Amino acid sequence: MNTKPLRLGTAYHGNRMPRHAREDLLDIATHGMDLVVHMFSHTDWDRHKMVMKDILEMSMEFGLEPWVDNWGLGGPPGDKSHFLAYYPDSHMMLSNGEMDPVRACVNSPDFRRFTKEWIDTVHFIGGRTIFWDEPHMPKKEADGKTVYGCACPRCKKLFEEKYGRPMPAFSDADAERFGTDSIVDYFREMTEYSHQKGMKNVVCVMLGSYGMSLDVVDKICSLPYMDNIGSDPYWVWEQMEKPDLNVYKFVLDGCRENLRVANQFGKDHNVWLQAFGNPRRREEDIILAAEAAYDSGARTILSWGYYGSESNDYAAKNPAVTWSKVCEAMQRIRNMERDRILAENRKLYLE
Repeated sequence: MNTKPLRLGTAYHGNRMPRHAREDLLDIATHGMDLVVHMFSHTDWDRHKMVMKDILEMSMEFGLEPWVDNWGLGGPPGDKSHFLAYYPDSHMMLSNGEMDPVRACVNSPDFRRFTKEWIDTVHFIGGRTIFWDEPHMPKKEADGKTVYGCACPRCKKLFEEKYGRPMPAFSDADAERFGTDSIVDYFREMTEYSHQKGMKNVVCVMLGSYGMSLDVVDKICSLPYMDNIGSDPYWVWEQMEKPDLNVYKFVLDGCRENLRVANQFGKDHNVWLQAFGNPRRREEDIILAAEAAYDSGARTILSWGYYGSESNDYAAKNPAVTWSKVCEAMQRIRNMERDRILAENRKLYLE
């Protein structure tokens, strides 16, 4: 028997006007959701801190549990890292000598201090759960070999001290291990700091070339103060290469893998439905995906993002229809959960 309560929600971003936020949050709440993920970028920190405090308070007023997303703090996903304008020597560098223009090095003491200051500010605006959004280390293929980051002077020095040899120009086992250890150590320090402030830590990871290897995922999951492990089996990009993709099976398999990892480490979970970039006349796939997520055993199910992510260039092609399907999907699985609980009660008390 699944004893985790069903939690449904969406990501909310693109608006910082409280009167519109109030209408949108009421819309989210009245469609059966109880969780909302708010972006809190460097721009929000600089320009909207008190507004975001009000928006988080509104969220809780409507019964929505707010999670706060580190959107673009150190670079993609999300915004480019504005932090780097103040600390240019904290740029991530690729192993071929190229500077990554938008990502910060997680071994930079300045970036770690900056992240802790961000955590302090999240706590001030009322955030009690941090959503660490899709951490990853960049790689790219060059002449059949893998160029990787970070290989800045700081990381090169740390690598040589650890392995007794210069950092290689192309990825090898030691370089992979060093990158893994770097990102895991960053999250060890940050999650310990936020835990000391009474906050919970949630992470969502992607696998594959953009995302993280299973080795990194396992090590992040094993951190004592990483409370919740998530993933986002987004199907639209897969459909571009495989038009006959079985969306139900694709999402079911992805969610089951997420639950396997979360259960292995005794952590809670979160899974995401794609509500951005959806092509016209494929919005019904959201219903299939939601039922697959529920059937997998997932009980914290969210969509990215509100109203088909209309405020972004990557919005669904028909945001209104997309949002209506998200709301229908959430209501369907809410009803499925009610039916499951009622059936269990009948079995216990009426037979």
